[in-house]
Amino acid sequence: MTQAGPMGEQDGPTLIASVQRAMRLLEAVSAHQNGAPAKQLARETGLPLATAYHLLRTLVHDGYVRKLDDGGFVLGDKLQALRTTGRAQALLSRVRPTLATLRDELASAAYLTFYEDGEITVAEIVDGPGTPRVDLWVGFEDAGHATALGKSVLREMDVESRKDYLARHHLADLTPRTITSRPELLQRLEAPPLAPAVTDLEEYALGTVCVAVPVYSGETIGSLGVSLPANRLSRLPEIRARLLPTASRVTRSLSLTI
Repeated sequence: MTQAGPMGEQDGPTLIASVQRAMRLLEAVSAHQNGAPAKQLARETGLPLATAYHLLRTLVHDGYVRKLDDGGFVLGDKLQALRTTGRAQALLSRVRPTLATLRDELASAAYLTFYEDGEITVAEIVDGPGTPRVDLWVGFEDAGHATALGKSVLREMDVESRKDYLARHHLADLTPRTITSRPELLQRLEAPPLAPAVTDLEEYALGTVCVAVPVYSGETIGSLGVSLPANRLSRLPEIRARLLPTASRVTRSLSLTI
C-alpha cells in the first residue's frame, strides 16, 4: 500500500485552485459597482454555481465581499481598506529614495510623519548602521510636544485644530528639557529661531537633537526631519538649509495623483 504524503502535499494544489477561484470572483465582483448576483458571477468566472456560492459566503464572512439586500455582491470594507493602504504605500515608495539621499548626505536618520485621524504618526523612517534612529521609547501620539516632527505639525495646524490636539494630549515630562507648559509651547511654536524649521533639543531623548520642516500630502499636514547626536547641534542651520528644498520635493511627490 502506498503511504499518503504529508498533508501539505495533498492539499497544496487544491488550496491553490481555491485561491485562484476566489481571486477570479473578486475580479468579477469589482467589475460591478452596483453589485451582481451569484449566478452572474458564476457565469462570468466559469465556476459551478455551488462553488461560487461557497466562495462568496467565505469572502463575505471575512469582509472582502459584501452582500446587498437585493442579493447582489460588491467589494467589502476590508478590500477598500487594502486599497487605501496600497495607495499610501505607493505614495511612500515615491519618497523613500529622497529620504535615503537625505540620510546619506546629512549622516542622520530621516523621518516622515503625518497628522491623520487626530494623531501625529510616523509614516516612514530611513536609517542605517551608521545613522541609527532614535529609540522611540514613547509613541509619537504621546510626544508631539516633545519632538521636532510633532511640533512642526502643530505649528502648521490652524488655531482650532491645535487647540483640539492639545486638549486631548498631556504634555508629558519626557526629559528635564521637555516643555510641559502649554503657553510656553505655543509661544515657541509661533516664532522658532530656525522658522519654518522646528527643533527639539534633547526634549524627547537626552543626547539627541532633531530638526523638522513641514510637508503636505494633499491637505494632510506632515513633517520631514532628521535626528542627530547633541554634539552636532552647531550643524542645525546647515541641516535646515538642506531640509527645506527636500521637503518641497517630498510634497510635490506626495501630491501627484496615483
